[in-house]
Parts: sequence; C-alpha cells; structure tokens
Amino acid sequence: MTQSAFEPPRLGEPYLLTPGPLTTSYTVKEAMLRDWGSRDFDFRQMTTDIRTKLLAMAGDVASDYDCVPVQGSGTFSVEAMCGSLVPRDARTLVLVNGAYGKRIAKILACLGRDHVVIDKGDCLPPRGPEIAAALRADPAISHVIVVHCETSSGILNPMQEIADAVHGAGRKLLIDSMSAFGALPLDVRDIPFAAMVSSANKCIEGVPGFGFVIARKEELEAARGVSHSLSLDLHDQWVSMNKTRQWRFTPPTHVLAAFAEALRLHEEEGGVAGRGARYSRNRDVLVEGMRALGFETLLRDEWLAPIILTFFNPAHPKFDFEAFYEGMSDRGFVIYPGKLTVADSFRIGCIGRLDEHVMNAAVQAAGEVLAELGVDDAAPPTASLDEKQKLVA
Repeated sequence: MTQSAFEPPRLGEPYLLTPGPLTTSYTVKEAMLRDWGSRDFDFRQMTTDIRTKLLAMAGDVASDYDCVPVQGSGTFSVEAMCGSLVPRDARTLVLVNGAYGKRIAKILACLGRDHVVIDKGDCLPPRGPEIAAALRADPAISHVIVVHCETSSGILNPMQEIADAVHGAGRKLLIDSMSAFGALPLDVRDIPFAAMVSSANKCIEGVPGFGFVIARKEELEAARGVSHSLSLDLHDQWVSMNKTRQWRFTPPTHVLAAFAEALRLHEEEGGVAGRGARYSRNRDVLVEGMRALGFETLLRDEWLAPIILTFFNPAHPKFDFEAFYEGMSDRGFVIYPGKLTVADSFRIGCIGRLDEHVMNAAVQAAGEVLAELGVDDAAPPTASLDEKQKLVA
C-alpha cells in the first residue's frame, strides 16, 4: 500500500472512521498543550478570528450574519438555535429522514414548540414539491428545519431544492449542518438560510467541545427574551461576545486553540472545495473497495455523501457484527454500528485526517476480517436489496 500523505496515528491510536469525534492532526492535538486565560487578550482575539473565518466560510460577504459559538456538543447548539430563534408561538416543519431529524423534533417537543413532521424514513430525501405543498396547506408554519447530511444513513439532502421551496413560500430555513459544513458548500448567497449550526469536531477536523450558530443578525436581534435557557440563550451570548469579546461562562479554551489550528489546516488544504474533494475521493475509494468484497451500500449512488457510508450486513450465517467490529479495531480502524430501522447495517466514515490510502487499508482490513470469520460472501439479505429497490430518486 502506498503511504498516506498524512501522519499515521501514534501510540496505538486507531483511525476513527466515524462521523465525529474523528482522527485529528498532530498539530491540532499539540495546540491543546498550552493553557489559556479565558479573559486574556490573545484568547479573546482567537475567538474573534474564529468567528470571522466561519462567517467567511458561509459566504457572508455583506455582513448580514454573525457567528455565535456555544459551549458543549453539537446538540447543545442545535437546541440553542431552536430555543432562541423559533418563537414560542411559532409552528415549525421538521424534515426527518434519520435519527438526527428525530432528535430535532424531540428538542422542539421538550421546548414546548409546536411542530409538524415530514418523515421520509431511513433513506429517502425530502423533496421540494412535497415541502412546498405542506407549506401551502399550513400557513401557520413559519420555520422549516432540515439536517444537511443525515449521518444515520449517510444521505445528503438536496439543500438547494429545499431552500428554494422554503424561500419561495416566504418561510425561514434552519439547517443542522453538523456533519457537512466545512466540506460541502453551504453559501448564504445560494442557500438563504435564517440560521445554521455545526460543531468543532466534524469536517473542520477539530476536537469536541463547542458548536456554533451562524444566523442573520436580524434573527439574533429578534431572539431577545425568547430562549427557555440561560446558558443556551443565543441572543445573550451574541450581545455579550460582541460587547466584551468574552464568553459569558467558562469557555473550552483548549478546544478553541485546537480549532484555530484546524482552521489553518482547512485553509491550507483549499477550504471547503479542497476538503470536500479529499472526502469525495475517500468515499469513492471506499465504495469501490467494499463493493469489490461483496458489500452493498444502503443508498443509491446519487445520495451517497462524502461524509459517512452505510453498508448492509452480509447475509452469510458466519457474519457477526461485533466480531467484525473487533477485527477492524484490532487492525486499527474504528467503525460505527448501523442506526437504521429497515435493515441490519454498519457505517464507515470518510472524514477526518485521512486520505484514500487509509481507505484502501480499511478495505484490506475488512477483507482480512471476513476471511478470519469464514465469510466468503458479503452480499446482503435479499430483503435488504428489495428494500433498496424501492428507493426511487
């Protein structure tokens, strides 16, 4: 195997073929070796620089938007967006095709926000005409929320089509781009969203500890007094940061330093286009190699995002996912179990500090584990293939 251009994991670390946390560079890790005072000038400038760079990544050239970092995992930021930017008397349409869309609906329910759902199951995308029809039928809907890349299955939802339907109906679009922002285009000049959310430990290849919301300033201004929470109040966080350049509460200082380095590497690679190109190559190599072993993807090719891929479990009686997982882990690759209701499956991520050479090595490891288990045919059950045939573009 040709050597990867990236440094291999050290001290026995595996490659994390997951949707995040993921494999990071040495320099991102090393950035966390210094302690920072949260009120020091250098740290406050670091926060300001990060916010500015994230806005530029979203295409905000007119300064109509602002970036508000939020402590915690990505879900904290999703809840902050829902709780601050969706008025308490509003009705929201949630587009669901996996666990993370369902989580948004659960957040709205916990917040007492009225909402309705279009549920496409595990592996079909919401389409523009059905969204437009739902909005025509229910004028009370003011907001639409969608997951950009639903990592339950790996499906990439058609954002332009969705945005056109929402914008055409005069409603507001909120986007959970947790697992896509930084590698897949999400430019406010093309996708006129009211707000979007992502986190440090996905396609920008930082470490877990904070997320961020990029929202129209007018939405942030209107959010005063809306939030159910003190710590997740985007308006309060925004006003305080712009006034003092400080976080209201203790920030994840080391995580911010790591993220600043991750942004430097992101720029060095060519930004969104460069990062997306590497991930796309990772996906293509992985799909080709796994199919050569007999595995089949859950999704049709047109919906395969370069983020994470779902493969059906083989029908072979000797295949056992736990044993397969352990065999891959023993060879230095951590994969993910499936998160579907329609079929037994597992997932392999394409993101993180890895390239096509790592993906080829992962395919080789999968072949070795199959042989070790005595599985000579990785084809999925007929029922799984029948289910896939039902998925029309």
